[in-house]
Amino acid sequence: MLILEFIFIVIIVFFAIILHECAHGWVAFKLGDPTAKIAGRLTLNPLKHIDPVGTIILPGILILIRLLGYNVFVFGWAKPVPVNFYRLRNPKIDMIWVGLAGPMVNMFIILILNLLIKFSPNHEIYSLIGFAIYVNLLLAAFNLIPVPPLDGSRIVMGILPARLAIYYARLERYGILIVLMLLYFNLLDFILKPMINLLATLLGVHSL
Repeated sequence: MLILEFIFIVIIVFFAIILHECAHGWVAFKLGDPTAKIAGRLTLNPLKHIDPVGTIILPGILILIRLLGYNVFVFGWAKPVPVNFYRLRNPKIDMIWVGLAGPMVNMFIILILNLLIKFSPNHEIYSLIGFAIYVNLLLAAFNLIPVPPLDGSRIVMGILPARLAIYYARLERYGILIVLMLLYFNLLDFILKPMINLLATLLGVHSL
């Protein structure tokens, strides 16, 4: 049973991330940018979305550290779906919709799971669905942090005046370092917990 639960958890995490990434590419395609479609990234095939560092190495190390008794925040990422914002019909506005697409898909999944959990036949299924809800809440909240290249930064860039957006976009080269610093100083929990609670409240999720 533990093996089945582990497999189910891996499937939950993978498809939450994959659907999140595909949503960016699909919305970009609908708004004029076919880059992701041409690259073959509008697919649910996990192999197309695995990033060796973000999907395997870093989460594996963090999980190992957590198993050793250290309370670290476990996170990772898939290979970003390529989007050429200059090919969008209205780049300034459309990048907001592309950025929102991933978190919105996770929220839609949460709404479906929150309906399913009410009909779960036993405690094990209830717990697994609850975990799936949490994973999607975490993924949506984490990506809404306005640190380039996370989705929240795309929303901010679409709102900022063009000159400020250019300066803000230059932070992208330091994005992973900023996230790692937030992780090191235990600030991710401080940022994410209220965001997760807010999303849960807005989505009517009470079964976590």
